[in-house]
Amino acid sequence: MNDYALMGKQVAAFAEEEANLLPLLANTAAILYDGLSELNWAGFYLRQGDDLLLGPFQGKPACIRIPYGKGVCGTCLAEDRVQRVADVHAFPGHIACDSASNSEIVLPLHARDAEAKVIGVLDIDSPVYDRFSAEDEAGLAAIVRILEDKMERDMSWLR
Repeated sequence: MNDYALMGKQVAAFAEEEANLLPLLANTAAILYDGLSELNWAGFYLRQGDDLLLGPFQGKPACIRIPYGKGVCGTCLAEDRVQRVADVHAFPGHIACDSASNSEIVLPLHARDAEAKVIGVLDIDSPVYDRFSAEDEAGLAAIVRILEDKMERDMSWLR
């Protein structure tokens, strides 16, 4: 069982400690990678124009840039909704950064301005098919809200 409450407290503590979002994302990736079982990648892609650019992560080297609407991450960006994929090999247009990945969950990160636009995604991969449950989605969404709250308080990192 994954302890999302504890991981959320850890992320919130780092969010209070540091004004810059980049180290917060780096520590969040490390907390998730260490705290969740059966993962082979956890990290962030940040929006740059219409693409996603690799951000802080834990795991093997990853794709550097993902086009809008391509793969699970690009689809999350385009559709602005969580993508929970039980079998990435059955996902149309899946981008295989690591051939060991078999399931994936991707959650959008929003800037809470007037447009509430997607400014990045949290991407987590597993070598286990159907690894991510509704409980995982809810727990990860709570952690994303902590990050979004931090971004709302300090948007200077986007400038």
